[in-house]
Amino acid sequence: MRQLPLPISAAATPSLDNYVAGANAEALEGVRSLALGRLMEAIVYLWGTPGSGRTHLLRAAAGANPALVIADDVEALGEAAQQALFIAINAARDGGPAVLAAGNAPPAQLRLREDLRTRLGWGLVYQLKPLSDAEKALHLRSEALRRGLTLSEEVVRYLLNHLPRDLASLHAVLDRLDHHSLARQRAVTLALVRDALSKNDDD
Repeated sequence: MRQLPLPISAAATPSLDNYVAGANAEALEGVRSLALGRLMEAIVYLWGTPGSGRTHLLRAAAGANPALVIADDVEALGEAAQQALFIAINAARDGGPAVLAAGNAPPAQLRLREDLRTRLGWGLVYQLKPLSDAEKALHLRSEALRRGLTLSEEVVRYLLNHLPRDLASLHAVLDRLDHHSLARQRAVTLALVRDALSKNDDD
């Protein structure tokens, strides 16, 4: 008989404190200062490849300061949303709520209306760089320990070599390993990892 798994180790809510900065410490501090209302600039724009932590930072900042105007994936904004962001940036420069936006390219390379591209570059612009494998490995072990799991070097190497390397995907795998380990009352070994990734827990 297997133990019934219970949701006792939910993934942490995105916050400024649990963002894995790596080479993005300056960007993290900029967003933190904006969220706390101590940044001289009223506009911050983040850009980077998928998995670089853009959405995490936006959600964390929104949680710390609900008054912020947040715009994610600006490259996909339609005409009405572009106009709304244009107005929000102008208002921020005039003392209104600060604006935190993010996209997949620097402002000058975005396929948006010219006046909006220009305004996105008015404030601070940070490029978010992906974590190195060493930083991801360190984060995996830390997040696993938070959930009560211990990951060997062999398991960490396997996860990084065989799965998508963005943190959202790796966190989802940790959720699955946590559930699988608890259901079978077994430690997280390479064999358990392979088993967890090859079948459903109710098989």
